[in-house]
Amino acid sequence: MTVAEFFGCAFLAFGTPLAMFCFTISDSPIKIILLIFSSFLWLLALLISSFIWFIFIPLRDYLIFGVVVSVLIQEGFRYIVYMLLDKTSAGLEELAGNSLVTHNKPVLAYVSGLGFGIISGLFQSLNILADAGSGPGTVGLKGGNDFFFITSATFALCIILLHTFWNVIFFNGIHHHNKLNLIYVIASHLIFSCVTLLNVYKFYGLTLTLSIANVIVTMLIAFKTVGGSVIKLKQCIACQ
Repeated sequence: MTVAEFFGCAFLAFGTPLAMFCFTISDSPIKIILLIFSSFLWLLALLISSFIWFIFIPLRDYLIFGVVVSVLIQEGFRYIVYMLLDKTSAGLEELAGNSLVTHNKPVLAYVSGLGFGIISGLFQSLNILADAGSGPGTVGLKGGNDFFFITSATFALCIILLHTFWNVIFFNGIHHHNKLNLIYVIASHLIFSCVTLLNVYKFYGLTLTLSIANVIVTMLIAFKTVGGSVIKLKQCIACQ
């Protein structure tokens, strides 16, 4: 049962991101480099967040403090990623040759956002998946909630997708000086992170509903941000 639960939760959390990587990134070395680079910067943001949480001893017991600090630092590093990609665009073009990747801002945003998301999802769910795979049994038999693993996997998928969409919106906001896009990304990230605090009270139905709604709204905004429309989507589907 534990092995089946492990694979089920693993594929729920990382099945879609793995497909995104295989079909849209794996064929381009420059995209893989950008994805790894952005993942490293997310880890650096986490390290700085942990250091700030550690030095503010009186606030350590307030989880909301760590959440807010972590979100703001991650968004700061999202801005740093944009600036680094913008400053090194000439070098990237030289490295990529005639690749269209370096000339396409939404693609750069998508790849680096997926890097943010994958490492965030891994960090969030790795220990949980390890417990699911190693046993000793099924959650819920001794009073725990039997939806814990599947809920955690769903949240991991949500944060991976959200980081990807947030990056597209954020990069567009900086490029076009659209402050509303930047405010939305920060607010959406704060809301998602704060909603997860309710999981302490086992309000899984409420937190999942709010989080999935956040993903859908953010996806639609990102879709519109890159020039998408219902008409274009229908045309794209018709061409398949």
